[in-house]
Amino acid sequence: MSAPELRPHIDAALVRRLVDEQFPEWRELPIRPVEHDGWDNRTFRLGDQLSVRLPSAEGYVEQVAKEQRWLPVLRDLLPVSIPSPVAVGAPGEAYPFPWSVYRWLPGTPVVLRGDVSEDVGLATAIGRFLVALRGARTEGAPGPGTHNFFRGAPPEVYEEEALAAFALLGPEASRARSLWASATSSRWDRAPVWFHGDVAPGNLLVDEGGALSAVIDFGTSGVGDPACDLVPAWTMFDDAARDAFVATVGLDEATWARARGWALWKAAITVRDRPADAESRATLARILR
Repeated sequence: MSAPELRPHIDAALVRRLVDEQFPEWRELPIRPVEHDGWDNRTFRLGDQLSVRLPSAEGYVEQVAKEQRWLPVLRDLLPVSIPSPVAVGAPGEAYPFPWSVYRWLPGTPVVLRGDVSEDVGLATAIGRFLVALRGARTEGAPGPGTHNFFRGAPPEVYEEEALAAFALLGPEASRARSLWASATSSRWDRAPVWFHGDVAPGNLLVDEGGALSAVIDFGTSGVGDPACDLVPAWTMFDDAARDAFVATVGLDEATWARARGWALWKAAITVRDRPADAESRATLARILR
């Protein structure tokens, strides 16, 4: 077993020191935590118009340069807003990694809005975003790798971990292995396309009316197989909303089988790590149905 990844302590005081040292023009801007933060990175408001995003561990550092390079390329090709880099910070005395400053994007994370499982409009809007993203140019863009934990590769990149997690599912293990076999029986046989890599409620912003207004956190983005972006069909939506998402995204049955494999792997390891988490168990049950 590898040693646990060391995570520097990140708080508003640290961000204050980094900003003041490296960007003195922003010394007067207040710094405060965001309402909903992530695991891979820590984000803070910088005044009203900016945000600061810092990798929480070394495993996420590659994402800084990738986002700085590619978000400006993608920005004008998509139907909703995405993060816009303003500056890149250097490692400091108390923080060992590069970090980013972005334009602040208004909106409420979907995760804070409660149940959206029947929201056909939101499901359709996310599907349209993914279709547009798939259409973006890919010359020189990053394929699957350590920068995105091999999103865009075939799902069997995590087969050893997946099968071990399935073995803990008791009576559901056989069904999980059968779905996994379907997921790993095909490959994306077309040119690589852009994918986001983490289409999750915490990375989707909506406006006051509940319409999709922005998609954030492109840390696991890249080009390859877009199957990993289809997991909201099981993790977010049900019934008519799920049907709308599936219809809008399109793609063939084999890609949907691989998507189910990605969703199944993630749900199984989450239940393994948090067996009492009712929401994770409900997601797993939906995938196995």
